[in-house]
Amino acid sequence: MNSSDLSLEGACDELGVSQRTVQRWRKHPQRADGRCGPRAKPRNALSAAERNNVLRIANSPEFRDRSPNEIVPTLADRGEYIASEATFYRVLRAAGQLEHRGASKPREKREVPTHVASGPCEVWSWDITYLRSNVRGVFFYLYLFLDVYSRKIVGWDVFDCESEDHSTVLVARCCEAEQVCPGSITLHSDNGGPMRGSTMLATLQRLGVVPSFSRPSVSNDNPFSESLFRTMKYAPEFPRKPFASLEQARVWVASFVRWYNSEHRHSGINFVTPDERHRLLDTNLLAKRDVVYERARHAHPERWSGKTRNWTPVGHVTLNRPRPHRKEHNTAESAAA
Repeated sequence: MNSSDLSLEGACDELGVSQRTVQRWRKHPQRADGRCGPRAKPRNALSAAERNNVLRIANSPEFRDRSPNEIVPTLADRGEYIASEATFYRVLRAAGQLEHRGASKPREKREVPTHVASGPCEVWSWDITYLRSNVRGVFFYLYLFLDVYSRKIVGWDVFDCESEDHSTVLVARCCEAEQVCPGSITLHSDNGGPMRGSTMLATLQRLGVVPSFSRPSVSNDNPFSESLFRTMKYAPEFPRKPFASLEQARVWVASFVRWYNSEHRHSGINFVTPDERHRLLDTNLLAKRDVVYERARHAHPERWSGKTRNWTPVGHVTLNRPRPHRKEHNTAESAAA
């Protein structure tokens, strides 16, 4: 992992220090680490004999198949209090006895789906959102494909139902319009039926598109599409009343896509339009802005306290930047009074 891939928050989690501590270090780099650490063992910590007793009870024939959440109330019914549930869990964890047991399948830890786009038509994201109709409980469905690198909407359509047949036709249309070479692009989506249907997967294989899916029951693994839908539905022009017909919905979405691709200066790509970024024009445009700012600074240096605005083009774009695993830091064991 590069240092640029690790945020300050992630680095602090990894090292076990607060962000405020790092800020103090940066402010006074010549000073030594002033943290003194724990001076003495907490007075309420369990003794070695008490920890052994917790382990003995948890591993006894009576309780070895039960969780601390069952053990502690059972002991309380007998008039006994050994330790809290949290303390049982801490002692068991320290002894390496919190592994999965039983016949059930252990919960699978799924890696975050991560992809890096260094140019157009390398990583696409797509999803479906509801558009209200005049009939209560009946919706139109907007299918929308987005290029992660440029944020350009590369394909869309509105239908009256969710179907993998619609998504199959639309993805083929997008690949043809963008002249996608087989094996050059990854298509990310959630786990809906139109995304994972057998016809859709067969079409992706035929087109040479690599499918990628969000983790099950994780709603934020497809952030670019979700962000675009929010931009659309909170735009001032978005109709506050339901769409009267499928055709009306398509007409409005077409106007939104034209604005979004050709006029909207996107904050995520340094305020160039998705079309300009998609056509690789952003480097020259941002360089011209930098010249304008430098000229203005030269004309009135007293109005500039530092450097001019950073108009450096945005580099590669990462879908779902992986966060560092949080380490469990040692905490004092405390028995509830």
